[in-house]
Amino acid sequence: MNKNSRWTLLAALLTLSASADDIRGADKLLCSILQTSLCFAEVECTNIPPTSLNIPQFIEIDIKAKRMSTTVASGENRQTPIESVSRKDGHLLLHGYEQERAFTMLVPELTGLASFASVGEDRSVVAFAACTPLPGR
Repeated sequence: MNKNSRWTLLAALLTLSASADDIRGADKLLCSILQTSLCFAEVECTNIPPTSLNIPQFIEIDIKAKRMSTTVASGENRQTPIESVSRKDGHLLLHGYEQERAFTMLVPELTGLASFASVGEDRSVVAFAACTPLPGR
């Protein structure tokens, strides 16, 4: 494989990894975590694998039930309540609080590319995800 072919392949892979879907009107989402960073006060943030922070690869979001959960296939059976859900200016906004941490998630509905922040007393976690509508069960 020549140098130009490698760059083309890399560009294609990066494009695929950052794709998501139009989520307008969706009641349930499946989000795949793309990248996470761990931040401490007065220290530079560090990119770290989601599994090192106990963040599952896939997260189901039930907007009507106001709940985030792991997938059945993960075998983890974890759930987090969402206290506030709103749609404004083409964005889905989720807010909540659990285990002494507040979280906010912003998802542009046209792209489905999400930004998530979890904030605690001594550290913050920032994550980026790609979301797609999930059919009702």
